[in-house]
Amino acid sequence: MAVSCEGCRSGEPLGFDFTMAFQPIVDAAGNSVWGYEALIRGTGGEGAAEILARITPEQRYRFDQACRVKAIELAARIFPKENTPRLSINFLPNAVYEPAACLRKTLSAARRTHFPQTAIMFEFTENEEVRDTGHLRSIIAEYRKQGFVTAIDDFGAGQSGLSLLADFQPDLIKLDMHLVRDIHTSRARQAIVAGLANICRELDIVLLAEGVECEDEFLVLKAAGIGLFQGYWFARPAFEALPAVSLEAVRAAA
Repeated sequence: MAVSCEGCRSGEPLGFDFTMAFQPIVDAAGNSVWGYEALIRGTGGEGAAEILARITPEQRYRFDQACRVKAIELAARIFPKENTPRLSINFLPNAVYEPAACLRKTLSAARRTHFPQTAIMFEFTENEEVRDTGHLRSIIAEYRKQGFVTAIDDFGAGQSGLSLLADFQPDLIKLDMHLVRDIHTSRARQAIVAGLANICRELDIVLLAEGVECEDEFLVLKAAGIGLFQGYWFARPAFEALPAVSLEAVRAAA
């Protein structure tokens, strides 16, 4: 069922507040922080699952909009002003009724806080069912038109897999942590990731490995040609702050 502009703009009130934690995305080749993902948290530090469990279907449109604005406002306050790293925001494709209209609050927040649009990345998860492929294609096209980076999150965890990639070629793909975990001990995982790395090179898509928890995983993934990384081995998320990043470990491992 199509979502009206009124529904997107004024869905059922949330009735609670929330905030964000930030986890770095590391560029191994440049030994630098490429960006930070904004992760939903309760104001008392509650995890994302607890907050998402409160969202009703009638609230998903308002919640999606509120998440974007909250992430941008916090990033504008705590990110470095020079060479601003990218801000990665998760979004719900099925909560976007018309791409240009539903970006108004995002664009307004970026202008109001002087946060560069080109430093914003939107990622949607493969786990969310894509009800209308044409609609998702129009979302990606509009986001690129506005200068945003687009990404598929949790790639390899959902039902769509390569079929989704055949229909949509985002700027970036985030490998699901299930493919990353203990990859140094699994020939199957190594072969799958090597194949995906080749596909991404052919399609000019950047590949990011998330959920990296040890040096052995990092070294195998780096050898496969992956350049961007995220995970506890580099830094855990920090509540409304930017955590210290173990770039020395990256340099030593390289």
